[in-house]
Amino acid sequence: MNRKLLCLTAALFVGAALASPSIAQSRNCAAHDDVVQRLAAGYGESRQSIALGANNTVVEVFASEESGTWTITVTTPGGPTCLVAAGQAYQSVNEPLPSSDSGA
Repeated sequence: MNRKLLCLTAALFVGAALASPSIAQSRNCAAHDDVVQRLAAGYGESRQSIALGANNTVVEVFASEESGTWTITVTTPGGPTCLVAAGQAYQSVNEPLPSSDSGA
């Protein structure tokens, strides 16, 4: 349930970030290498997952298993990397799909 909530929240933030190019100017944005270095040095976060989003944006989740902090970034093609969400209590899960048996 928490993972679904995190994904839905991320989708909302990503959608909002993509809705208007001017939002990137008001968010925390920088070159991708600078953002990755800052998350590693300041929070001990490393990339946990990566995906291709709408309009060929790259969506990444960075997190620290040690401190529990997490950050979601969006990188536009040829553009900056922007922080769109962050929080605490990160947990890595690998849940199997629910059973499709009707008797379950």
